Amino acid sequence: MGVHIAKDAIDLGIVTTNGPAMLAFYRDLLGFVHEGDIVMEHVGIKVMHRLWFGKSLIKIVVPVRDPQRPPAPGGIPGGTGYRYWTMTINNLDEILSAVQAAGYPIVRPRTEVRPGVVIGMVEDPDGNWVEFIQAS
Repeated sequence: MGVHIAKDAIDLGIVTTNGPAMLAFYRDLLGFVHEGDIVMEHVGIKVMHRLWFGKSLIKIVVPVRDPQRPPAPGGIPGGTGYRYWTMTINNLDEILSAVQAAGYPIVRPRTEVRPGVVIGMVEDPDGNWVEFIQAS
């Protein structure tokens, strides 16, 4: 059977108690387009910041109640489950330099993973790992 695709992209929700810092990272540093904010307290969301990366919607979600549990540290080797996400870009070196200049950790510097394909991984303000991939 399988799913019947209605949108050729994904929506990703990132839950945080640190909305301003996450907005500064994804909107201001990485340049995601900020569509706006939605309040949905009736379902436990204090505010959802809606950001676009191409056709994918990235939702920075600040819950009404503090979940009291930070993300498991350590990225890929730190645990199971959703550990990182990937964006395909054309300016890897520029982005890695900007992230480093802004003081965020580079957890995997520019690395060729196969001929013609390079990656770099960074940490957002909450410690989530974000991978950038560039193919020549």
